Amino acid sequence: MSAPPPAHGFTAVDAQPRPADWVAVLDRLAAEPFYVDYKRRLAELVDARPGERYLDAGAGTGQAAADCPGWTVAVDSSWTMAATGRSRGLPVAVADAHALPFARGVFAGVWADRVVQHLAEPDRALDELVRVLRPGGRLVLADPDYGTQELDIGDDALARPVLAYRAERALRHGTLAHRHAELLAARGLDAVAVERRTAVVRDPTAMDRVWGLRDWAYAAVEFGYLSGVEADAFVTAFDTAVHTGRFHYTVTFFLTAGRVPG
Repeated sequence: MSAPPPAHGFTAVDAQPRPADWVAVLDRLAAEPFYVDYKRRLAELVDARPGERYLDAGAGTGQAAADCPGWTVAVDSSWTMAATGRSRGLPVAVADAHALPFARGVFAGVWADRVVQHLAEPDRALDELVRVLRPGGRLVLADPDYGTQELDIGDDALARPVLAYRAERALRHGTLAHRHAELLAARGLDAVAVERRTAVVRDPTAMDRVWGLRDWAYAAVEFGYLSGVEADAFVTAFDTAVHTGRFHYTVTFFLTAGRVPG
């Protein structure tokens, strides 16, 4: 049996050499138009209303919770993220999605944005997210599914193993998002709906500071997806594709919503 994927930086922010760098990643993402657009749609799907209670699970710095019209609890497993949110006047507490410190049925809505892909035990965490929802409450999940990736650098033979590394090894559950509807239905939620949003990257200078697209090949070498020579060739092809205007990368995000019956 192969070893499990390594922990991504977001699974252990506080243990990173420079944890503040991960705060900067979230801040940069928050400014990207693609993220602004789909996060707006998440807010619509959770149907947040003034006077109701909501939970943002895996909230990072808590910015989305601050924008919610209801009374929102934002939780993240990282002390760094929580402290950053609090320093900005945002409501972020430290808690683990696998064992939420809340009573059953206390929230009108729960969302987890780019969280499930990082979880050690998604089934256990989803059980918890459903547990804290009241009857009629809505659960909304958003994650990219790296099984949907496309990359044009002019050499598919070099691109394929790098994309495979990203899907299979770089995250704990990089290809689970297309199954989120199945997981919600299995927990008895109804009115389950799925929407897709595809990120199209033509200029990697923006997203590369966040995703590190250009460096994926070197990380993939460690797991045997390609050799060091091939990684160098990938970077050369990558740079040439950017210079000539050929480069594009896409990945599809799945936005999945369901409702607790009642």
